[in-house]
Amino acid sequence: FHKEEIRRLSRRLGLPTWDKPAFACLASRVPYGYTISAEKLHQIDEGEIYLRQLGISRQVRVRHHGSVARIEVDPQAIHRLVEKETRSRITDFFNNLGFQFVALDLEGYAMGSLNREIAPKEGNPNG
Repeated sequence: FHKEEIRRLSRRLGLPTWDKPAFACLASRVPYGYTISAEKLHQIDEGEIYLRQLGISRQVRVRHHGSVARIEVDPQAIHRLVEKETRSRITDFFNNLGFQFVALDLEGYAMGSLNREIAPKEGNPNG
């Protein structure tokens, strides 16, 4: 079975998860070269759960950059995060998780966005 076959059969069977977004391992939210710890994974998980509970976006990722939480959501949902009350609630929640800064990625959710850090730079054979 491939993912598309599973989705098609799940939809035909009326399963509510037929179009559930893919969820990569939480460790994929920590940049290359950074230590992965239970605390970081907990911060990421709690942050993503909170953002999903707010119902802001179908796709949600919290990228852990040390003291900075970088939030990625579907591009069409970005405007919802910058509303004053929502922004304040999110900032307070993430500060309580231990982040000093909360950043919104204006590009929006992008699968594998942390891979950009390891991609060779154009014109530079050494990366």
